[in-house]
Amino acid sequence: MNCVICKHGEAVQSKITVTLNRESLTLVVKEVPALVCNNCGEEYVDEEVSAQLLETAEEALHTGVEVDIRVYRAA
Repeated sequence: MNCVICKHGEAVQSKITVTLNRESLTLVVKEVPALVCNNCGEEYVDEEVSAQLLETAEEALHTGVEVDIRVYRAA
């Protein structure tokens, strides 16, 4: 996949750290699978992974978690 931002790089499979902030919650998820541009560093997370991250954040928010650091686990 060519990078849609810089138009010069190639997006390659990698793992990234994602930080989500919502209301009083800060959630950090490590080792998230993503495509990363080898030229500019732009990160692309697919729809399934994105949905799982948002679901995880929603659950944490409803249980009263304020700060949490997790390692990504596929559903």
